[in-house]
Amino acid sequence: MACLFFICSSQLLSQEKSDLESIQKQIRDKKEQIRKQLSEAKKLQEDLKKIELTVAKTAKSLKQTDNQIDDNQKQQAELLKQQQEYLDALNQQKSELAKQVRSAYMTGNYDFAKMLLNQQDAADFERSITYYQYLNKARKEQIDSFRALVEELKLVRAKLIDSQTELETLKAQQISQQSVLKKQLASRQVTMSKLQVSIESDEAKIAQLQINEKNLSEALAKAQQRAAQQDVSLIGLSKLKGKLLLPAKGTLRKMFGRFRQGQIKWKGIVIYGNSGDDIKAIHDGKVLYADWLRGFGLVTVLDHGDGFMSLYGHNQALLKQAGDTVKTGETVALLGQSGGQNRPNLYFEIRHKGKPVNPVSWLRL
Repeated sequence: MACLFFICSSQLLSQEKSDLESIQKQIRDKKEQIRKQLSEAKKLQEDLKKIELTVAKTAKSLKQTDNQIDDNQKQQAELLKQQQEYLDALNQQKSELAKQVRSAYMTGNYDFAKMLLNQQDAADFERSITYYQYLNKARKEQIDSFRALVEELKLVRAKLIDSQTELETLKAQQISQQSVLKKQLASRQVTMSKLQVSIESDEAKIAQLQINEKNLSEALAKAQQRAAQQDVSLIGLSKLKGKLLLPAKGTLRKMFGRFRQGQIKWKGIVIYGNSGDDIKAIHDGKVLYADWLRGFGLVTVLDHGDGFMSLYGHNQALLKQAGDTVKTGETVALLGQSGGQNRPNLYFEIRHKGKPVNPVSWLRL
């Protein structure tokens, strides 16, 4: 009987050992699977970084071209207005000059008045003016003013021609840049699809988010160290709670504090908008960080003083560099979907002494 018990116990122990080994093997296999997924994701993230940096360069150039076109069109509108003013002034001068000539004719200056009134060839106009020099000072000044207006009008018309030529060049450049950007975005979408396939399991997704957050924390820590060595006078945001500028137009998702994946929570909010929209500084600050960051794409971080920072992620392009000073409402980036996003949005955080705070409480909504 004792022997039978011993055999059963031995078999049970053997089974438990086998089960334990099976579980351990499953754990090892799962870890290896996650490791491979993260390794593949890392490679794809590097590919994505290269593409998105190229997209950013093109988008920034396109934005500059768009601004140049706007400036050109404003300049043309101003020149057309100026041209009309000169034409009106010329018509007024002609009317005044005609009155003076008629007056001279009526008072007996027949020879010179007739010389002017009887001109058959416009080419003789300059010679006639020379003969007419001895007339009273008022008439001479009127003629000189007339000639000056003609010259000014010529200059304005020349500028208009140059401006129109420049505008046509800029529009051709704009079309070319839009075509290049379209191809780059298509290439990005292919990489994005591969990246999504590479991370299948929830465990891998959680691990990926943890890596992203670690990278962000390290980047902010380094940026703060650099900022601590600089002499910058910023007052912080303490007195501006509920009054800060909304950084972008669009649909706001209040996700701060909600669970994102597993036990990982959202530390900011998301604003869905249109690609290329302006991202504005919520308050005066200095650029701490401006670069591509895994999981967040192209990121700008502003130091507002007194331990306050604001973070703007998933941008299409960055318009400011680390060390730049910005004012409230100044455009610091263009809204996009970098960092592996499926649709254009701004990921936005406010931090105080390194700790995320709910942006909704601070923004003027």
